[in-house]
Amino acid sequence: MTRWVLHVDLDQFLAAVEQRRHPELAGRPVIVGGNGDPAARTVVATASYEARRFGVHSGMPMRLAARKCPDAILLPADNPAYEAASDEVMAVLREFPVVVEVIGWDEAFLQWDGDDPEALARAVQVAVRARTRLSCAVGIGDNTLRAKMATGFAKPGGVHRITAHNWFATLGDRPTEVLHGIGTRTARKLAELGIHTVTQLAEASPAAVGERLGPRMGPYYVSLGRGMGRTEMEASPYVPRSRSRETTFPANLEDWTAVLAEVSALAARVAEDVAAEGRDVARVGVKVRYAPFLTRTRSTTLPAPTRDPAVLEHAALEVAGWFRQDRAVRLLGVRAEFVE
Repeated sequence: MTRWVLHVDLDQFLAAVEQRRHPELAGRPVIVGGNGDPAARTVVATASYEARRFGVHSGMPMRLAARKCPDAILLPADNPAYEAASDEVMAVLREFPVVVEVIGWDEAFLQWDGDDPEALARAVQVAVRARTRLSCAVGIGDNTLRAKMATGFAKPGGVHRITAHNWFATLGDRPTEVLHGIGTRTARKLAELGIHTVTQLAEASPAAVGERLGPRMGPYYVSLGRGMGRTEMEASPYVPRSRSRETTFPANLEDWTAVLAEVSALAARVAEDVAAEGRDVARVGVKVRYAPFLTRTRSTTLPAPTRDPAVLEHAALEVAGWFRQDRAVRLLGVRAEFVE
């Protein structure tokens, strides 16, 4: 038997959950994000495939999404409903003879030793659909990276396999930013080294790339080009690494006193989430988005792990003081990172 990794990724998850509990929305363009108000400066969390045909995508401002798809149904995000739906799906996956590693609300890796991974993938899809009325795509690989890349070819609702045998045939000529873990800025730095494609990255010297991108990250990016990933999954339950809250303001904040007041309010909300989680916090971070769209993040390690709201607020305010205070602020966020 062969060791396989399957990546199960739910299709248009948030929108699908909304369509499931509101059957009248089936087949209609649905956009989920923020409080569902296009006048608020929030962004799209997920759009149904019907809305994506109009160019709507995750991370797009809700106001722009509403203009691109004026007939769309705009809905506020309902995190408890999505968490409950995710739990349903993961319970189905755990009924199979596999090791399940949950990596988010809408995706999980399955480790399986066998001879016909496509048959397993189709059985998973049938069970998820029958038990939860949700659709999923399944990527098959000989490690986590190849399985996850395969899912992109399987969506929506399909099955695709990428292994060492067809890695370069499938991805070799594609730009480096198609790889999970390589963003636009990293791709630009690689291009400065003459590395534009996945094959070129795989053939690059890890030491040479490390000189430009760092001794740890350089070899890591080369390993991505070569399609390297894990083959052993962790079956422990999915545990969030952090809790965060953020707010986009209807009008930019010009007064730094108002900024600090909002940081305090966000820290209090995060502290409530931390208390509900029942875990200690090791680091506190703050995100500031200046107008029009320049984002900066800073964080600090706490003197000792804690879940004390006063300590979390004090740390958030301290970090907020490190930011420049002469620019208008459109978004603020506070994040608490748990002890690992």
